[in-house]
Amino acid sequence: MPLYRDNGVVLRTIKLGETDRIVTVFTQGRGKIRAVAKGVRKPGSRFGARLEPTSHVAVQCYEGRELDVVTQVESLDVFRSLREGYGPLTHALSMLEAIDQVSLERERNPAMYRMLVGALRTLSTTPSPVVTPAFFWKLLSLEGFHPLLDTCARCGADGPFTAFDLAEGGVLCDDCAPHAGGRHVDDAAIAFLARIVGGDVRGALADPPPPEVIGVVERLGVSALEYQLERRLRSASLL
Repeated sequence: MPLYRDNGVVLRTIKLGETDRIVTVFTQGRGKIRAVAKGVRKPGSRFGARLEPTSHVAVQCYEGRELDVVTQVESLDVFRSLREGYGPLTHALSMLEAIDQVSLERERNPAMYRMLVGALRTLSTTPSPVVTPAFFWKLLSLEGFHPLLDTCARCGADGPFTAFDLAEGGVLCDDCAPHAGGRHVDDAAIAFLARIVGGDVRGALADPPPPEVIGVVERLGVSALEYQLERRLRSASLL
């Protein structure tokens, strides 16, 4: 079996037998992998604590047909602060689940990897509520779902806009909104969404909108992800 090394973020773990775990890691060079970490649940395990969700690690594995085998782990970013508070942890777990659902096994995606590591680092050092909605919408854009925000997604009108329709992929004007299944959004939410998908995440972190506006855009991002995935994000219910 070929031996390889890669950097990655632990997305989730599953118990296996009495002492082992199956870990899902989103790596820089190989995309999402699943690997058996043998003996990590034993007292005194050499690297059990390093293979917790949110951990950014350098791993060495033997490649297997279905499951790889972890042989060595080194910590790159512990992100301890993300696991010490309920708020940061729930936001981090929702980002990990989104990556787990969107990514495909053994399909390399360096841009997605960089975005995940950057978001976790930002959430760890600057626990702003802006991080998670920005991550959701940047992930959607990376996957080809870039929202239409400057014209009505149905008729092309210039506004004013009062709703966002997931099926249409963008905002709806006053005339179209009553006839579609979109959800209400106001100008502040649209402006904030345009700001983060337009690349001004740093500016939004430095000068965030009111919490209720962030909440609207975050919930809309969760709904957009679930619509595209055709499945629920379980961790999002904790946000």
